Amino acid sequence: MRRLFARTLARPLVLAAAATAIPLGSAAPAAADSIVVGGFPVEVSDSPWTVALSSRDRFGGTRAGQFCGGVAVGRTTVLTAAHCLGEEVLGSPPEQVDDLRVIAGRTDLLSDRGQEIPVRSVWVNPEHDDGTNAGDFAVLTLSEALPAGSVIGMAAEGDPAYTPDTAALVYGWGDTSGAGDYANGLHASRVRVLPDASCERAYPGDDDGHYLPATMLCAGEEAGGRDACQGDSGGPLVGRGRLIGLVSWGSGCGRPGSPGVYTRVSSILRTLGWDGTAAQQRGGV
Repeated sequence: MRRLFARTLARPLVLAAAATAIPLGSAAPAAADSIVVGGFPVEVSDSPWTVALSSRDRFGGTRAGQFCGGVAVGRTTVLTAAHCLGEEVLGSPPEQVDDLRVIAGRTDLLSDRGQEIPVRSVWVNPEHDDGTNAGDFAVLTLSEALPAGSVIGMAAEGDPAYTPDTAALVYGWGDTSGAGDYANGLHASRVRVLPDASCERAYPGDDDGHYLPATMLCAGEEAGGRDACQGDSGGPLVGRGRLIGLVSWGSGCGRPGSPGVYTRVSSILRTLGWDGTAAQQRGGV
């Protein structure tokens, strides 16, 4: 029986996570060159809007406290997954995590490059459903601005970037094999936007999870091998140069017939009343 896995780290120093807190040992192996599962190393300068969420108090200093990803949609505004900020992950409400930071401009988590910016405030989507992971997004407001040019635009409803078979890239510092092999450097994986029907077949609402096309986006490869994985939650899925998804959940990592499920960015814009361009400049919700 397969299980539904949210793609964050559930406990400090334990590099596995799931919506039901089940270890990830059953994940299928990825290809030999797998990075982020089936990908390759990249420089953060090529995707400066890709950031890491960090709490050394909770997750230790081995990887600078990284536990999830995020994406800058404004110079003081970062989107991430709602499930990254749950008490089962952080151990307390996010506003009580004194060292919650966003790491920006750093390819290698072990380096001292870039910035570590304290999070000033957190807004978690109150409509997030823990059971289905629908509405899986949150907004972080930073205590200081990111450099100019560190922001990516968001694809509104109807944008051609959501068209099935669109080439996309997913970014993160998470598990590169599905077996707990975590990267210190930023990686990306080439995936494709898949028809909603692909995820509806894979996740019909039983133990495998429930795909809801109004708020979710299906991406990966039907044959498996390229995917996001644990530790990548909240990170960006980019198509045609625009943000189209946030890493959310899936069954294992890179498994044939089990594509990745992402929070659909057009649904975030609709929920927040943003337009995808000027909206992200308002600095929060």
